[in-house]
Amino acid sequence: MSTLTTKRFVIRKSLIGKNTIITFTNKTGDTISYDHDEVYNTHKDRFDSMNCFDKYKSYTNSNNMPAFARSLQLK
Repeated sequence: MSTLTTKRFVIRKSLIGKNTIITFTNKTGDTISYDHDEVYNTHKDRFDSMNCFDKYKSYTNSNNMPAFARSLQLK
């Protein structure tokens, strides 16, 4: 399992199946970690239907972890 530190929440097509734990710090200073594959697989239909995911091969949120994925945050 690999670890990636970013400045925002991100789901990338290139990371699918790579067993990556992503950690980022949101704008309020909270450090949030999540399993990329678990979030993607749980919400696969949602991500695959997004125009940005099709066009840019990724989905990002610079402010926080999206509400629909917060239950998958690692403690």
